[in-house]
Amino acid sequence: MTAKQPPRSRPSGNEQSAPQTLQRGLSERHIQLISLGGAIGTGLFMGAGKTIAVSGTSILITYIVVGFFMYMVMRAMGEVLLTRLDYRSFADFVSDYLGPKASFFLGWSYWLSWVVTCIADVVVCGGYVQYWWPTLSPWIPALFALALLLAFNLLSVKMFGEAEFWFAIIKVIAIIALILTGLWMIATGWTSPDGVQASPGNLTDPAVFMPHGVVGFFAGFQIAIFSYTGIELLGTMTAETKTPEKILPRAIRAIPLRIIIFYVLSMVVIIAVTSWQHVSPDTSPFVTLFDKAGLPAAAALINFVALTSAMSSANSGVYSSTRMLYGLSVEKHAHRQFRILSRVTAIPVRSLLFSCFCMLSGTLLLFLTPNVMTLFTIVSTLAAILVIYSWGMILVAYLVYRRRQPELHEQSTFKMPGGRAMCWLTLLFFLFSLVIMVFDADTRAALCAMPVWFILLAIFWRLTLRRRQARARQSWQTSIGS
Repeated sequence: MTAKQPPRSRPSGNEQSAPQTLQRGLSERHIQLISLGGAIGTGLFMGAGKTIAVSGTSILITYIVVGFFMYMVMRAMGEVLLTRLDYRSFADFVSDYLGPKASFFLGWSYWLSWVVTCIADVVVCGGYVQYWWPTLSPWIPALFALALLLAFNLLSVKMFGEAEFWFAIIKVIAIIALILTGLWMIATGWTSPDGVQASPGNLTDPAVFMPHGVVGFFAGFQIAIFSYTGIELLGTMTAETKTPEKILPRAIRAIPLRIIIFYVLSMVVIIAVTSWQHVSPDTSPFVTLFDKAGLPAAAALINFVALTSAMSSANSGVYSSTRMLYGLSVEKHAHRQFRILSRVTAIPVRSLLFSCFCMLSGTLLLFLTPNVMTLFTIVSTLAAILVIYSWGMILVAYLVYRRRQPELHEQSTFKMPGGRAMCWLTLLFFLFSLVIMVFDADTRAALCAMPVWFILLAIFWRLTLRRRQARARQSWQTSIGS
């Protein structure tokens, strides 16, 4: 017994002259660097300041715990994706194992999560540019960044891969340089102009382990989860990846080492050099580290790197939301116009333009809330809730896959560690992460708003079913009449 073939729609009308399949234009170097860049985003460069401020040095535990469960999601996703190489994304196997309604809810929710994430990223771009030009309105660089990313994604999937490749290279080099510089400062006992000495004692001080108690520790989970948003992007690139059966396992297995290097070590260095009391929740701690060290040129360079990081994350958002909307259209969960591909580059241009229009609409919220960090907190919380829902659906689909297809699991060469038990434990962790959002005012507002989205999806689903039933009756009556 094998999994049901995901439905593929037939081209019609003006679709006939366009390519009907996504092109496999992403090589191993693209995938490795994209997966690496996906682990280093705006949540780390900008959001880490707020997380350190509320969690103290317990942020190290936060990133390790969230990263562990995120890795379990990736292992579950990887195992199921590799059972069928014609899966375009994880939405396909969710449709197979949980049904079209679940796929509908997942696809649209994941699409919205990336739209919201991209809004957060381009909003932060405006904040980074204000480092050099404080009087510049943040919406100007935000809209410029969105227009630039639209141009990148209009060209070809290879151009997207190249842009992400170089964005990731910049981020990786910068963070490694920051870690090495910070370790040198600690080793030499560097003292900043305001009298703070770089020392391991800034990490081991019991007073800053949980400065705001257990409530502060749990409050850091939201930004930490948002920080990891994008790692699952590997699961939306299967249709455009050369030899996914070889590349996907290697990229997923490398995730734990990347979490330790880029999250844990960078946080260790930042806290040891600047001390918890001098980390501002409203600015990037990476920039603050060099500012406090009296190295403004290095701080400006890191600010530029943080800007490219936000651009990289937004670039992933544009790509992923476009492909998810394309997949929804192929499954007839969205308008058929969204599955039309461009003739030359095989890019779903209409999906791309619609997604970017929605991102543009959200970015204009900067007119209403000009404070970058306030708007970033709101939209990042919405994105975190939506991505938790998406990760949860992947895990539920994995459990159904294990029950229905035990022979595929036995044949798999990339099994999820811990199997069903670890899957249930990960689901419970994500449920717990949602519950603790109730206790913080910022996250509580976003959590209370989410039921509105799912109510709208339920209404939209009913309307979609009625249209399908009406078309089926019309087709049946036509066939009877003829």
